[in-house]
Amino acid sequence: MSAAVPWKTALVTGASSGLGRGLATWLAKRGVKVYAAGRRLELLESLAAEAGVVPLQLDVSDGDKTFAAVSKLDADCGGLDLVIANAGVGEETRPRKLRWGSIKQMIDVNVTGATATLCGAIPGMMERKRGHLVGISSLAGLLPLPANSAYCATKSFVAMFLNSLRLDVEPHGLVVTSIHPGFVKSELTAKNKPGSMPFLLETEDAVERMGQALLRREAVFSFPWQLSGAIGFANAMPRPLLAAVLKKVR
Repeated sequence: MSAAVPWKTALVTGASSGLGRGLATWLAKRGVKVYAAGRRLELLESLAAEAGVVPLQLDVSDGDKTFAAVSKLDADCGGLDLVIANAGVGEETRPRKLRWGSIKQMIDVNVTGATATLCGAIPGMMERKRGHLVGISSLAGLLPLPANSAYCATKSFVAMFLNSLRLDVEPHGLVVTSIHPGFVKSELTAKNKPGSMPFLLETEDAVERMGQALLRREAVFSFPWQLSGAIGFANAMPRPLLAAVLKKVR
């Protein structure tokens, strides 16, 4: 028997695959009415058949449309209890092979899309004085990494936005959770070189950890602890030493 959850309705973006699909399924199995949002409708419809979610075609890279869509959904469904801004994209940014298009896409999806998703739900939650806002950042948002300047920056934005937002909305009854996963098997990590992802987690394992963190209403959840601890240690190093170490990581 699955443990009871405190949410009746939830929106999960980036639900076509990976962590988003896993989180949507995890919530639906626990009786939550899940609105599973993503660009690829056929994958969302297969998820609806498997888990009973409500498919919602949405391209979060358009911030204005995303804000409007989430605001309307919040009003139409009687109020979203949980919103998980999970949609994200990533690509290396090497200076000699710089692709502005890929950088812009990361900003549009990871920054604008995530922010618009969360902001679309905030007014209604504030009025109801309840709600849980979640953003999927990354351990990469906590440490500068070579060849990943744009990705690290976009995930760092998500973390800072959530941590600052928490100060404003927590006194009004809202919960804000910033999640920082390490390497998880997904479409995003499938293109990485074998052996370049320490402590790689199965999607189901990562989803269970995240779900339990949400039930605990954690403010910040970083995992796995081995990689999170290593990043904490790295950030405590003198900057010149850290830079010298990271320059060797390619």
